[in-house]
Amino acid sequence: MTVTYNVEGHVARVTIERPDRRNAVDEETADLLEAIWQRIEGDPDVRVVVLTGSGDKAFCAGADLKAGDETKTGLEYWASARPNGFGGLATRKSLHVPVIARVNGVAVGGGFELVLGCDIVVAADHATFGFPEPRVGRMPLDGGMILLPRLIPEKIAMGMLLTGERITANEAQSYGLVNSVVPAAELDSAINTWVAHILECAPLSIKAIKECVKETSDLPIEEAWSKRLPSLVAALESEDSEEGPRAFREKRKPDWKGR
Repeated sequence: MTVTYNVEGHVARVTIERPDRRNAVDEETADLLEAIWQRIEGDPDVRVVVLTGSGDKAFCAGADLKAGDETKTGLEYWASARPNGFGGLATRKSLHVPVIARVNGVAVGGGFELVLGCDIVVAADHATFGFPEPRVGRMPLDGGMILLPRLIPEKIAMGMLLTGERITANEAQSYGLVNSVVPAAELDSAINTWVAHILECAPLSIKAIKECVKETSDLPIEEAWSKRLPSLVAALESEDSEEGPRAFREKRKPDWKGR
C-alpha cells in the first residue's frame, strides 16, 4: 500500500508511504487517496483529518514523473486531470471535515497543491514550497495556478509561478499559507494541539462552517448569506446545537454527539 489510513478518537490520519520517491504520487497512490476521501465523506465518526508524507524529508514531491504515466503528453495529462485537483483534494468541495497538512519536508508541484487544498497547515521549519513545473515544461494544472493567486497577493504568487523558485516555511507563513512553523521535533505536538482544538468544537458546526466557506467563496456576499446549505441546516437542527448552550450555562464541557 502506498497510502496508509487509520482512524482513532475521531481523528483520521492519512500518510503517503513512498519515501524513496519523496512521496510522489503515481496512479495507484492517486486512486487510493480518492478512495480515502470518499470513505471519510461517508464516515460521520471522522471529525478531523491529518495528511502527511512518510519520513522527515518530504511531504509530497508532486506527480511521479518516473511512473508509468510519463508517456502522457502535457495535453493528455490535462485532458485526463482529476476533477477534484491533485490527489483528489486540491480543489475538492465535497469533503466537509477539516484537513490539517502536516508538512514534514518538501511540498512541491502537486504536493504544494495538496497543501493548498488543506484547511490548516503546520510545517516543520525545514519545509519548502514551490511549483517547479515551468522548469520541466509543464504547469501546475491540478489547482496550483488557480488557487495560489487567490490565497496570497498576486505579485507574490506570480513570482513563484513564473520562476519555479521555492519559498521557505517561514516565508509561506508570512504570506498566510501556513498557520504555524515549528522545529521538526515539535511537529507532532503542534499537530495534536490543533486536533485537540478542533475536537473541542461541535462536529456538525465544523462541517457546516467548512461547507459554507467552500461553497460561497466565489459568490457575492448577499447570495452567500442567503444560501441554505445542507450541513448548515443539519447543524442548526441538531441535538448539539442545544447541548452547547446548555453546557455553557451549566459550566461544563459539552458532550458532542454529532447529531
